[in-house]
Amino acid sequence: MAVEEELTKTKAFIRHVITGRWFMIFASCLIMAVSGATYMFGLYSNEVKTSLGYDQSTLNLISFFKDLGANLGIFSGLINEVSPPWVILAMGATMNFVGYFMIWLSVTSRIAKPQLWQMCLYFYIGANSQSFANTGALVNCVQSFPRSRGSVIGLLKGYVGLSGAIFTQLYHSLYGDNSKTLIFLIGWLPAAVSFIFLPTVRVLSITPQPREIKVFYQLLYISLGVAGFLMVLIIIQNRLSFTRVEYIVDGIVVLFLLLLPLGIVFKEEFRLWKNQSQNQNQTVPDHADAVATASASVIELPQPEEAHAAASSHLEGKSSSCLKNVFKPPKRGEDYTIFQAIFSIDMLILFIASVFGVGGTLTALDNLGQIGKSLGYPKKSLTTFVSLVSIWNYLGRASSGFASEFLLAKYKFPRPLLLTLVMLLSCVGHILIAFGIPNSLYFSSVIIGYCFGAMWPLMFAIISEIFGLKYYSTLYNLGAVASPVGAYILNVKVTGFLYDKEALKQLKMKGLTRQKGKDLTCLGVQCYKMPFIIITASTLVGCFVSFILVLRTRKFYKGDIYQKFRVEPDTPQNLPTFATTTTTTNFSQEPDKINTK
Repeated sequence: MAVEEELTKTKAFIRHVITGRWFMIFASCLIMAVSGATYMFGLYSNEVKTSLGYDQSTLNLISFFKDLGANLGIFSGLINEVSPPWVILAMGATMNFVGYFMIWLSVTSRIAKPQLWQMCLYFYIGANSQSFANTGALVNCVQSFPRSRGSVIGLLKGYVGLSGAIFTQLYHSLYGDNSKTLIFLIGWLPAAVSFIFLPTVRVLSITPQPREIKVFYQLLYISLGVAGFLMVLIIIQNRLSFTRVEYIVDGIVVLFLLLLPLGIVFKEEFRLWKNQSQNQNQTVPDHADAVATASASVIELPQPEEAHAAASSHLEGKSSSCLKNVFKPPKRGEDYTIFQAIFSIDMLILFIASVFGVGGTLTALDNLGQIGKSLGYPKKSLTTFVSLVSIWNYLGRASSGFASEFLLAKYKFPRPLLLTLVMLLSCVGHILIAFGIPNSLYFSSVIIGYCFGAMWPLMFAIISEIFGLKYYSTLYNLGAVASPVGAYILNVKVTGFLYDKEALKQLKMKGLTRQKGKDLTCLGVQCYKMPFIIITASTLVGCFVSFILVLRTRKFYKGDIYQKFRVEPDTPQNLPTFATTTTTTNFSQEPDKINTK
């Protein structure tokens, strides 16, 4: 009997861990760690360019559709409003595999050379899966931990930033040095991870957790360890030649570090499970009474059909007045409707600032491989640049998320001001590229990678704070649309055009003409000098626009913006709710806050 009782307790604890909030955070970290394929475009862009015979303008056009797919997540946001997260994750996994598998077939000549519009479509489908993964994992974690949203966004977005370096080590350990197989790895690995954790990521009720911020900092320290290990590994690999066995060992260590947060998850969930058991023993006299109490509490809960009907009637009651109140938004921090946010001056300012700020850094990242080639850097260094960008992209995301949360809580330092300062710092990286100072590409890749990463958590946290969390899944993706708009203007229309113009000029000086089907290559500092001077100027415009938002929201950030999420210790919301976290339907105490995802 004792053995059976222990076995029952073990099964109950394992079930408690798998259905717990912290395991959902761990699962979301892994999903995000393999969802940054769009940031590795520099690793295989040259393969796409040479194998299909594209010029730089054509490659930048494909890159634009990649960026458009990665950031046009409005559809995933709208779907997430009416469906559970597993639907979003399953759709994203399917799109990821289909898109990148078709790209791999095209680059390896396993199918006939596709038309340009078909390649753009493949890249759009594959990259758009990233927005589905972000929506399914990140949005629901933010809604489950609203008081630590900066830390949540910084941690999860940080793992996205690390994905480039993680993928580099994994593909070297699995496939050696064949960059074409990297596309195949990008196709199947994210899809597999998302499908594994489909039941784990779900909607949970807002329940303040003890030691919440401490656990997030512990998870941050582990992710810093992953980043530090990858950083050292990149430096060593750049100086030494690794054998296949050494790459395999490195890949195993990376996998171990990715799974290391499980220790913190088990420790924290055991602490909560133990406290829950003690509370039950103190308040319930015997097992029969506990069963009766639990049964009664379940009977009192409304059925999902009733809850759905109640929520639908509630939404229908408000839908008639939705359009009337488009230009009458609530106070900052309250729940805006989608249309109120779209037509808000604050959203317009944030959008314009992101177009110029994020668009410039994204252009630099997409052209990093070509920039290194034009400046005469060896091929081995190009892989180093992409990996450095990945590491500092992570550091930017993690530091801006956690640091902005700390500065806001302690000093009331507004996030929009921090966003403005990050944009200003990115101008230094653009200037270094423009003037092509010897060996400066290492520094510029670090600066631009850090700034690009730091902008995202700040922007997404600002959206959640100003416009509320009710429609966050849609508004989160609405804010991301600014990135491909900026990339199209600065990457396709400016950088690609001026690069090809300079390349044709160099061919003409050599007395040569461009051969049809051959890629167009430009060498020297002049290839990217004028484009990045223009990008620097546009980023300064973004800084000015962002500072306008700082002035508009200064009073808002001086107040307690998380006041409505603070509950007293003796309120029912602060009691253990583990029995209800295993369902995807949650009911709060107020009827107008019923969540039926």
